This record gives sequence, structure tokens and C-alpha cells, in this order.
Amino acid sequence: MPKKTATRLAALAFLAALSSGTASATELVYVPYNPSFGGNPLNGPNLLNSALATNRHTDPNAVDNTSGIEDQSPLAQFKQQLERSILNRLASAATSKMFDAQGNFVPGTFETDNFTINIVDSGGGTFTITTTDKATGSSTVFQVGQ
Repeated sequence: MPKKTATRLAALAFLAALSSGTASATELVYVPYNPSFGGNPLNGPNLLNSALATNRHTDPNAVDNTSGIEDQSPLAQFKQQLERSILNRLASAATSKMFDAQGNFVPGTFETDNFTINIVDSGGGTFTITTTDKATGSSTVFQVGQ
């Protein structure tokens, strides 16, 4: 069988195979992937992580949210921790005068270098505490139940 005839026979067989089947199609349906547009809510974290990983933009006016402890030397970290410890002890000493042995408020006026703290028994187990800043004269008032 010559080569030309074999090629024609193969082409005819191919065309016969194509014409014998029925063509079918289905409707294309759009299904959103992004949950903002109606997609599955479980895709949200995936999309967010992908966006954060590829984000190369920074806001020049943004405030740095890091604590800054990574940039400090061990000596600076120790100094900061020591200052916090001393301030904590001073606050504990100042507030210890405001409570009796049972942990109840003691009415009266207490003074520090910067503040005047006035504790008044309002009755019914409620105390009114007024804190006044000596430098500015501004005050804060709040009530505490015993």
C-alpha cells in the first residue's frame, strides 16, 4: 500500500471517529475563591498569608510595633528590667497604706510627690477614689465596690 493511500485512510478513519460521537457541553459556572466575594470562608487565612508573604510595601508613617527589646544590648535590657522592678516596689509600698490587714480600703488622703489620692467611703461598701495631679490640677474620679 502506497504511503499516500495509508495517510488518506488514516485521515478518513480519524474523521469518521470524530463525526460518530456527539458533542456535549456544560454551562460554565463561576465559583469565587475569595471569601470577600462569596467564596468559602476557609480560604481567608490562606489568601491573607499569601498576601502578607508577597507584600513588599511599607508605610513610612507607620509606628513601629516592636518592643525594641531585640535591638537592646543585654546591659540595656537589665537596666530596663531593674527600673521596672523598682517602680513596682514603689507602687506596692504606696498602695499598702491604702489597705488594712484584711485587704479593705482605708478612707483618707494619701500624697505622693506627683499625686494626691483621696479615698472616701460612699456607704454600702462603695468607695470613691479621686486622684489629682499636683502639677496640672487634673483629676480622675472612680468608684470601687468592696
